[in-house]
Amino acid sequence: MPFKFEHLDIPDLMLITAQTFSDDRGYFLETYKHSEFADNGIDVNFLQDNFSHSTHGVLRGLHFQKEPNAQAKLVKVLRGAIFDVAVDIRTKSPTYGQWVGLNLTDREHQMFYIPEGFAHGFCVLSDEVDFVYKVSSEFAPDFDFGISWNDSEIGIKWPIEAPQLSFKDANLPSLSDLGNDVLS
Repeated sequence: MPFKFEHLDIPDLMLITAQTFSDDRGYFLETYKHSEFADNGIDVNFLQDNFSHSTHGVLRGLHFQKEPNAQAKLVKVLRGAIFDVAVDIRTKSPTYGQWVGLNLTDREHQMFYIPEGFAHGFCVLSDEVDFVYKVSSEFAPDFDFGISWNDSEIGIKWPIEAPQLSFKDANLPSLSDLGNDVLS
């Protein structure tokens, strides 16, 4: 099996490690295989791939799209290192408002699966990062929302103190300030 699937503290979140086949020429690995993912509970039709390049200290997020354009995500670092975070924003979930954060690097060949109903963000730990992710719904600006990266009620322990933020991300509301019509 070319992948190892590990449920995290919020069980719907998964860390996926790709098996690497190495020799003196380099290495090969599969980054996605629908049948294996489906056999492990990730039976998602990914419709769009995204690429992000950022520099040290940049923080992007916490972003999500609301229904009917909610997105599941499968994220992977191609070059560099990030601290990646998912926050449960499903109002009826027993883990509502809780978060999971983990380090992803280009050396570990790991992916983070984030289902619909989670806000997502990351901060860059290396000098630069190239980051790719698959999403289950195409980007829809009218359904694009976010939560403040430093929402005190959520209490994410980011490994940086003064991140570089976009104007949009610097002005996102707290989770409690979002209306129920926005949250799933």
